[in-house]
Amino acid sequence: METRLNKFLSERGVCSRRKADALIESGKVRVNGNVAPLGLLVSEDDEISVDGKIVTSRRPAKVYLAFHKPVGIMTSVDPQAKDTIRSYLKLDEHIFSVGRLDVASSGLLILTNDGDLAERITHPRFDHEKEYVVTVDRPIRQEDLRTMAEGMMILGSRTKSARLKKIGENRFTMILTEGRNRQIRRMCEALGYEVKALRRTRVMNIKLGDLPSGATRSLTSQELKELKSQLDFVS
Repeated sequence: METRLNKFLSERGVCSRRKADALIESGKVRVNGNVAPLGLLVSEDDEISVDGKIVTSRRPAKVYLAFHKPVGIMTSVDPQAKDTIRSYLKLDEHIFSVGRLDVASSGLLILTNDGDLAERITHPRFDHEKEYVVTVDRPIRQEDLRTMAEGMMILGSRTKSARLKKIGENRFTMILTEGRNRQIRRMCEALGYEVKALRRTRVMNIKLGDLPSGATRSLTSQELKELKSQLDFVS
């Protein structure tokens, strides 16, 4: 039975379908020795490689982890880079993070080899919630919280509305349904604040809780069931 190459790579835990398309477009994917085009149909009898590494035709057991990323650890999957999640945790090469946290931020990342589930969580059209605790360099004004909540211009377009709550003189929580590059830092900087600490505490129904910095845990069966239900996802 043939399937699209991006789906094949996603099902083998290489990455999400969108990232698979980017790998294919960059010429890093070969099928039977030939550089693969987008939309190619493949079967389990084909020899498929990414960056010279053969992708097994066997579907791996699915892995779903919560990880408390410390400050200073990158979410890059570049095997040559130092201080990445992969090197820090000595991860299997087919386990990757769902979305990103910049190197100066800490908190919850979901790690998986389920590319389709990762795609459902991260794709902009799905508007899934992510919650953060933000500490800035001076007292935060209520009017600035309202400005961020209503949406503001960064990177050439207006951010989606968000939910914010002040929890200290210079601390607040923010719930976003999008994830632009350094979005919270850019919003704060535009209003004259410097972010001193940024921690993600929740992705949809998955909470960081008291998971120690640098530690991982498997998602519970109930968490995974609820997550898939929210995603309308059938694996």
